[in-house]
Amino acid sequence: MKSSMHLRFQRIVAVLVLLTSVSLTAFAQSPKKTAEGKIGSATVSIQYSSPSVKGRTIWGDLVPYDKVWRAGADAATVITTDKDLKVEGKNLPAGSYSLFVIPGKSSWTIIFNSQTGQWGIKKGGEANLDRANDVVTVTVKPVSNAMTESLTYEVDSKGIALVWEKLKVPVKIK
Repeated sequence: MKSSMHLRFQRIVAVLVLLTSVSLTAFAQSPKKTAEGKIGSATVSIQYSSPSVKGRTIWGDLVPYDKVWRAGADAATVITTDKDLKVEGKNLPAGSYSLFVIPGKSSWTIIFNSQTGQWGIKKGGEANLDRANDVVTVTVKPVSNAMTESLTYEVDSKGIALVWEKLKVPVKIK
């Protein structure tokens, strides 16, 4: 009798472990990631949630053109620098900033906003962004790139880049 109850208990535990594992996998659709590197003597890190293409059209569809986007999934993407930088020639003081973008077909607006910690989207689909807190806004040109399934950020000596689907959006930083 004891071994029968013990076996039943083991089966119940195994089923619960399996269900928990499946549930966690289902909710981990946009894993949190960090890109980090040096730009000159500055250490720059970007914390973001990385959604995947999953057969969808991203630019102009899932992420509409000409609307503010949180530059990742879930909470707004955050970029941190320990030294002052020049972003496309504009001064960005050391600190942490929410990174928002306005994708366009031929050019993108990149926004460094001093308000961090906000959720990325308000009810109704608008970005959770108070433009009064914009510190630096620049315009850059996207370029074609090899297919990249998951949203990725790169930090290198030339600056940062958002890479996703078949697009790369480089931002020159010194």
